[in-house]
Amino acid sequence: MAAAAAETINIVNGVRPEQFGDSTPCDEWDVRTLLNHIILWTAYSSEQRARGGSVAEDLMNKDFAANPGFAADYAAQADKALDAWADPAAWERDLGVMGSATPSADIAALLIAESVLHGWDLAVATGQRYQCDDATAVAVLDVVREQGELFRQYKGFADPVKVPDDASVFDKALAESGRDPAKG
Repeated sequence: MAAAAAETINIVNGVRPEQFGDSTPCDEWDVRTLLNHIILWTAYSSEQRARGGSVAEDLMNKDFAANPGFAADYAAQADKALDAWADPAAWERDLGVMGSATPSADIAALLIAESVLHGWDLAVATGQRYQCDDATAVAVLDVVREQGELFRQYKGFADPVKVPDDASVFDKALAESGRDPAKG
């Protein structure tokens, strides 16, 4: 989680306001929309989920990018989320997800994948390169393989992209989520 957060913080820090209207690999989102999504879910919601709660309703439509210090604010909030997940109890509870009890470790795995996959999307959209270590890539690939069909049903993932058998684990994770690693 820390490695994914660190790289996504790095990517967010490299976004320039003049890029906000640019397109992203996420079909219906521009850079600003993607940036706000990343900030909301991988920082604010992540902290609340670690504490057993949910993100405050007033944050759901907030334009975090409107603040000139959005990158520093994101880094500070992501650090709060990491601190919350550093508590061993955060990994041992069940959390409510759409009316069902879900192990918090499963939620954490999804949050890691969210940070990495959308971090990569943001990097591609803003001309940056997302670096993902092998351990994090393995964790993301596991989530994508376990949840891919469900995410495709809800239009969260496109159909898998073909990659060579000897592709890196990270490229396989991107491809399984419907992202073309050749674009990054």
